Amino acid sequence: MTPNTGTQASPSQTLSRGIRALEILADAAEPLTIAELADAMGVHRSVAYRILRTLEDHSLLVRDDGGRVQPGPGLAVLARGVARNLQTAALPELTQLANTLAMSAFIAVWDREDCVTLVTVDPRHTGPAVVQHPGSRHPVSAGAPGIAIQSAHSEQDWHRLVPGIPYRPEAAEARRLGFAASHDEVIPGVSSLAVPVRVPGGRPAALAVVYIRAAQDPDEVAAALVAAGKRIEAQLG
Repeated sequence: MTPNTGTQASPSQTLSRGIRALEILADAAEPLTIAELADAMGVHRSVAYRILRTLEDHSLLVRDDGGRVQPGPGLAVLARGVARNLQTAALPELTQLANTLAMSAFIAVWDREDCVTLVTVDPRHTGPAVVQHPGSRHPVSAGAPGIAIQSAHSEQDWHRLVPGIPYRPEAAEARRLGFAASHDEVIPGVSSLAVPVRVPGGRPAALAVVYIRAAQDPDEVAAALVAAGKRIEAQLG
């Protein structure tokens, strides 16, 4: 019997739906029921169930005793290979910055129109910290990490590479100073400082810290970031 292909999703659509399911789960504040996930995906529950069974077989998601779905350990295995050299070089510097400055420190990478947090370290032995989860994203045109990434390019080169995204005036100033600053752009009430990190053979990343109130002079924080960024670049060689 010839299957009714009009009711079947194409392989590319199925793959796209599976990726979308993982994105939704990564952004969710808590595990979701299959019905909630199906609603978020905009598909029938039976379609969501088939996709989830495949992802579950590869440990990309898991279900708890109540049937709620959350990201699985297989994602951590995949994530280890993402920008492996950058993560390896950055982690000791992030740890030092977070604990010395009592601020959350992270590396953000450029992904099309967004900045995506690659790896983050929160300070030990402090009160509540501003959490920057790995995988979280915001527009590259907003916030200190995006400004820092833009500052690694001249305005002319930026327009050639990304004609649809304006080159912020702050990027030219960050290019002169060596660091970028922002306040109240990505997270209300939160400030950020960032420096570009040039990655051999790849797009520039950003080394950044976020904070609500800085106990240190921002210029001293910026100097620590610049020094750490240079050490990471030296490790990447």
